[in-house]
Amino acid sequence: MSHAITVNGLNKHFANGRHALCDIDLHIGKGEIVALIGASGSGKSTLMRHLAGLIVADRDSASEIRINDQVVQSRGRIARDVRRVRAGVGMVFQQFNLVGRLPVLTNVLVGQLHRTHLLRGLMGWFTPHERAQALDALKRVGIAEQAPQRASTLSGGQQQRAAIARTLVQRAQVVLADEPIASLDPESSRRVMEILTRINREDGVTVLVSLHQVEMALRYCPRTVALHQGKVVYDGPSAALTPDMLRTLYGMQADEFLSPVEATPQAPAPVPAANLGLVLAQAA
Repeated sequence: MSHAITVNGLNKHFANGRHALCDIDLHIGKGEIVALIGASGSGKSTLMRHLAGLIVADRDSASEIRINDQVVQSRGRIARDVRRVRAGVGMVFQQFNLVGRLPVLTNVLVGQLHRTHLLRGLMGWFTPHERAQALDALKRVGIAEQAPQRASTLSGGQQQRAAIARTLVQRAQVVLADEPIASLDPESSRRVMEILTRINREDGVTVLVSLHQVEMALRYCPRTVALHQGKVVYDGPSAALTPDMLRTLYGMQADEFLSPVEATPQAPAPVPAANLGLVLAQAA
């Protein structure tokens, strides 16, 4: 099988000496949708940020990360052409990373920037064809009617769907979704997971989604990778993750996964306009 994501020997120590990721080996085939689970502090977000090349592994370690056979980082050094690799990787964050005062359509058009002349992109000069593509992406996620609204007026679930639409416009071949439903109510969570599943099925996009609820992994992802204290402790069929197995893997922490999903109507605020540069950098 051809791999969309390849991780070999990934180790990460933080400045305080904590071994955040321990000898991680991970291979995800093209077109797979895989859940990444783990208790708080298990290393899920740290792993995701390494995959995107936002942070680096231990310097001079034997680690290597590839996305679609292109090196993201190796031996604790980011690849020189990482921007080209990132162009094919869509990021979906718990905080949405939308610019609140800009229209939803403009936020989605950010996904075009790696194919757009820098000056034209910074000035917001998008062609009718590009705008039509962005509107089509919003239709696919069910919020086309909200295209002219300020992003800050949307609900948390709608904002997350706008973030997914941005990856569609980006034409990402791999989507890294880091806790995309952690701040959403159950109904919004279901819609977001169904959209990610549909994109995977219809477009062949590889999806790695970190989740806090095993129930969601069982429902939407055939395969689950479980982290515990920075180590991969399970990599296999989601259906095999029974309560007894989770208690064996995590002990008392298993209760985090087995507790019912509760409604959390308060969503993180959109990214302030002052942070637009961060959003543009991630999109590029």
